[in-house]
Amino acid sequence: MRRYHLAVIPGDGIGPEVITESVQTLVSLAVAHGGFHFDIQQFDWGTERYLREGAMMPADGLTTLERGGFDGILLGSVGDPRVPDHITLWGLILPIRQAFDQYVNLRPLRLFPGVRSPLAGKHPKDIDIVCVRENTEGEYAGAGGRVHQGTEDEVAIQTTIFTHMGVERIVRYAFEYARQYGRKKVTSATKSNSMQYTMVFWDEIFRQVAAEYPDVAHEQQLIDSLAARFVAHPESLDVVVASNLFGDILTDLGAALSGSLGLAPSANLNPQRRYPSLFQAIHGSAPDIAGKGIANPLASIWSGQLMLDFLGEHEAAALLMRAIEEVLARGQVRTPDLGGTATTRQFGFAIQEQVQSQVAQ
Repeated sequence: MRRYHLAVIPGDGIGPEVITESVQTLVSLAVAHGGFHFDIQQFDWGTERYLREGAMMPADGLTTLERGGFDGILLGSVGDPRVPDHITLWGLILPIRQAFDQYVNLRPLRLFPGVRSPLAGKHPKDIDIVCVRENTEGEYAGAGGRVHQGTEDEVAIQTTIFTHMGVERIVRYAFEYARQYGRKKVTSATKSNSMQYTMVFWDEIFRQVAAEYPDVAHEQQLIDSLAARFVAHPESLDVVVASNLFGDILTDLGAALSGSLGLAPSANLNPQRRYPSLFQAIHGSAPDIAGKGIANPLASIWSGQLMLDFLGEHEAAALLMRAIEEVLARGQVRTPDLGGTATTRQFGFAIQEQVQSQVAQ
């Protein structure tokens, strides 16, 4: 039997609530499938730890994850009103992404049968986009600083970092993904009309890589008009490759168009598998509903499905995706973000029950 060692970091706010359902779904699926098993180790890293000890994770946290033999990391939401967001983000998520070279942030966006988009007249076939977001440099590289702090002459500088290697590998991943999964077109998000150095550099590398994939159509579009296209013509988009910032913004927009941020997963991947990859819902910690047991766990469960696929458990991943689709299509169990009254536990149980039903067939 194949065994996978998972690190689970529940995080803040609704994070522990949705992660519980994600973990239970994976464990239930493993038992039903019978071909693999999960060994799970939890870490209490997050805002509460920061408030107690002054750090989101211990000083040797990255070493613990790297040397612990973990095959994947499941992360809940991170953030709390008591601590500025840049402290929580740079205290946990971004250090893991950068230290473990998780340069691919894979974010699928789908309108599922049974879910209504805020866009009038759009159907599931119209919204099915995969965003491949560069995840370790670009606008979130963390290069910059502040001088003359506290004076009227204070200056803040944030520098965008694009390397040839960084741009080429994320663009190549987008084309390889399109080829592997039978997708027809890769669209590059750019802003080279006004960012004459970094984005022109991005465009040049995109065209060079695209020439190696004559079987996959390609195009580039300015980020502002591309955002409008997400709303006006989402059916015209297939795979979108974008920088760290552009990809972050586009995928929140795409999640909303798909019916709810509660339906949007992500995978932070090190494709070479030198380090463990990390899987998390893209939504925040939602402190306004934390503790009420009404958060939608599907984005976290779907993130677990992405992990199964990445680990090579394709049969189990496909089974879980069918269960997600069936529960949403029936529309009998819905959390408040989808217009229903179901609890987090009820929604998670519905998916787990559907998994069991499918295995028994």
